[in-house]
Amino acid sequence: MIRKYPNLCKPIQIGRVTFRNRMFSAPMGGTDITNDGCIGPKSTAFYELRGKGGAGAVTVSECMVHPKTDGSHAYHLDTSILNSLASATYTADAIRRHGAIPSIELSHSGMYAGTYMTDKSRQKSMNQWGPSDTVRPDGVEVKALTKELIDEIVASYKETASLAKRAGFEMIMVHGGHGWLINQFLSPYFNKRTDEYGGSLENRCRFAVEVLKAVREGVGPGFPIEFRMSGSELFEGGYTLEDGVEIAKVLEPYIDLLHVSAGTYQRGFGDTHPSMFKDHGCNVYLAAEIKKHVAIPVATIGGLNDPAQMEQIIAEGKADIVYMARALLADPFLPRKVMENRDEEIVKCLRCFTCMAERAATSTRRCTVNPLIGREMEGDEVQPAPAKKKVLVAGGGPGGLYAAYTAARRDHQVILCEKEDTLGGILKSEQALPFKHEMYELAGTYELLARKAGVEIRTSTPVTKEYAEKENADALIIAAGSRPLVPPIPGLNGDNVVIVNNYYKEKEKVGDEVVVFGGGLSGCECAIHLGMEGKKVRIVEMRDVLAPDANVRHRPLLLKEIDKYAEVYTGYKGLEVTEEGVWCEDKEGKKVLVPGSTIICALGQRSRTDIVDELRDCAPYVAVIGDASRVSTITNAVYWGYHAALDI
Repeated sequence: MIRKYPNLCKPIQIGRVTFRNRMFSAPMGGTDITNDGCIGPKSTAFYELRGKGGAGAVTVSECMVHPKTDGSHAYHLDTSILNSLASATYTADAIRRHGAIPSIELSHSGMYAGTYMTDKSRQKSMNQWGPSDTVRPDGVEVKALTKELIDEIVASYKETASLAKRAGFEMIMVHGGHGWLINQFLSPYFNKRTDEYGGSLENRCRFAVEVLKAVREGVGPGFPIEFRMSGSELFEGGYTLEDGVEIAKVLEPYIDLLHVSAGTYQRGFGDTHPSMFKDHGCNVYLAAEIKKHVAIPVATIGGLNDPAQMEQIIAEGKADIVYMARALLADPFLPRKVMENRDEEIVKCLRCFTCMAERAATSTRRCTVNPLIGREMEGDEVQPAPAKKKVLVAGGGPGGLYAAYTAARRDHQVILCEKEDTLGGILKSEQALPFKHEMYELAGTYELLARKAGVEIRTSTPVTKEYAEKENADALIIAAGSRPLVPPIPGLNGDNVVIVNNYYKEKEKVGDEVVVFGGGLSGCECAIHLGMEGKKVRIVEMRDVLAPDANVRHRPLLLKEIDKYAEVYTGYKGLEVTEEGVWCEDKEGKKVLVPGSTIICALGQRSRTDIVDELRDCAPYVAVIGDASRVSTITNAVYWGYHAALDI
């Protein structure tokens, strides 16, 4: 067959190992990590799904090489720990049996050790070690590593690499980026040593060189060693791209693959993990420049999820391999779909950070667009139902579409009805915000998958009680969504008011001076977009904080954008909307006008309980999902829709 993306699909040999394509799964931490550092079965299933999905390599993240001085992230390889080697072996095997090459990332967090420990009881009791004496921004004292401890840590890299090879891993990734220990030695910002490990660039590279030599001793010749580095630290005082080029040249003789990322986790999370506010591939230039100066293969990473863009990166010689992390949560089968010329079926990552926020909040995983994530042990195959039934889905938003798609894959007869003439529900409003366009595209992808699975879709068809009774379905999934909340504030129904959900249809009504009335997530994101367009934007919010409904990873980056593009009035209660703006009561009880010729109403959503009440008894099995059940998130709508269909 003729591959649509021949460069992405082309095998590559690194060391003595041949990888089936150029699409690699980047390191992503597991969830069920035991207190003694073993890989739990849920994490094994998590990594296996990427192997099954067609990735050329799947990297397990992160294995801490020296637990005595580093408890972060908590995977260990230690023969004295029962099940340590066994769990790693099962994981490598689970990846390899699908044709992917299993790799493991060896790391040490240095001065940030203990930050993300599994064993929280040790978090404050252990010493924090780095290249130099310092005090972390959070007040924790950091001690400079002695030469004896450096030698001990270097030796631990060798031992851990050897154990990883024994467990069946076929590539080692040495993590030298993102602000962890090796990066701390490379960086003039962190490294203030005056011995042979500090000062000149050659000296600052010494620790990395010693580690790489030790790893080579541990795995032997021909075994692929990959080095992950930040091409630039991207903050004042850190090393630049020019320095990154020189570091790469020093390390090149000791590695087989150079993996170029960006920034540091602690000082530039949004650089290392590009948000929706940044261009896809915003960090590729770092790999492209470094590749000009080395002869070994170079990998790139950073918000990549479009096969056409990734194909172009390789075709133009900017990199030899593309890594994806979040994109392979959204669609683990992305590489396989590319290989099979089914790229139109790819469910794209929204860069919403639900995945990382869920880890921070509950130590689990979840993905907005993929209900399998974190629940891989439940199986990724949708099994046919024992009895074929007629299923009616009321509502064509993300939850309804995914429910219909899932029910059709179970061989049910599925009819999806949408009262409007197009599908997508609340996702349609996202088409006007360029940085959220993938959220709008999601509805089209789900629709395509649903139609291919056999769903009959009827638009301009509201589901009433009479309609449902006429269809006489065995199961009814109510996915009627929500409606905008428009309280009875004088003037809020005026001609100068645009409901945030309708902005995409009424953009021409929006003037150059705008008040966004409501500082929740949707209001803030609309305000950022309007600010990007050059409009004067003011946000009015009754609460003392903006976007409390945003997740913990997205919110800090959102607020940075708000600082650029909008004036903020928190603690302001809206009293009246006029042609001049919004009259408010401030915290002191004074009446204040927040000026603006256009008002964007973003005061929240309300469940369509009227439709739910009407339809609740219209089938033997009835499930209410998404905003129709409780105004919540796209994540919950998709997740609930998936499981409602599995329950039929």
